[in-house]
Amino acid sequence: MSLANATRSELTKQFSTSMWWILALVLVVYVGSTAGGLAGFFGALATGAIPAGDANAPAIPEEVLPPLIYSLATAVGYIFPLLIGTLLVTGEFRHKTLTPTFLATPRRGVALTGKLLAGILMGAVYGAVAVVATVGPGAGILAALGIGTQLDDSDTWAMIGRIVIAFVLWVLVGVGVGTLVRNQVAAVVGVIAFTQFLEPILRTVAGFVDSVADAARFLPGAASDALVGASIYSSLNSATGDTVAPLEWWAGGLVLLAYGTVLLLLGYLFSWRRDVS
Repeated sequence: MSLANATRSELTKQFSTSMWWILALVLVVYVGSTAGGLAGFFGALATGAIPAGDANAPAIPEEVLPPLIYSLATAVGYIFPLLIGTLLVTGEFRHKTLTPTFLATPRRGVALTGKLLAGILMGAVYGAVAVVATVGPGAGILAALGIGTQLDDSDTWAMIGRIVIAFVLWVLVGVGVGTLVRNQVAAVVGVIAFTQFLEPILRTVAGFVDSVADAARFLPGAASDALVGASIYSSLNSATGDTVAPLEWWAGGLVLLAYGTVLLLLGYLFSWRRDVS
């Protein structure tokens, strides 16, 4: 089977089930409600609608709010493309469909490349969905509060483009995880544990321990935030006076790409080429 046919087959597998639109719906609700809620809260603080003394949170300057709100697509939503990429591979192991996949595409490198290309397309689709879900309610609420949305600024659209790129890279990281860790439950639990508990703890500690701060910039979530160019973590740190210079946006992208590449290589060498039942 050619690479084009392998990619088409992978896309058919993904879009012929309900999982893709269920995850997309949860993504919209999750990042949309987060963006709307934080836009209202921080916007009210910035404009004085909520007195700073009445809220246990720093007031963020109005000009910082639009990128902070829009970047929530990745800052809180990156778990979704990561899960998509992981499920793209582990679903084959769980449902025992990898054998017919390899029979149809005996060259395993071609089969894996087909998954990667399908993952790139899905990452771009989910990235666009996440952008609409955050920018829509976020910009609407900011405008209602009299805060400029910065949607007429080319830098904002450049950031939005990098959000989509970040989603694509997170899918590739997920494919790498799924290739390396065959057990779907273990892979999903590991992904959730690292992204939702371990890394946030490490990044929080880095804000208080200088010796950890520099290394924390190279964590995958921090690299993703650097690629996008804004995040709620860096904005809150700046507002409280705890500043750690993030990586340049291009360096953040390369670090995230490196995570995906290393995981894919390890998965291909130690798992993907093994026999399947």
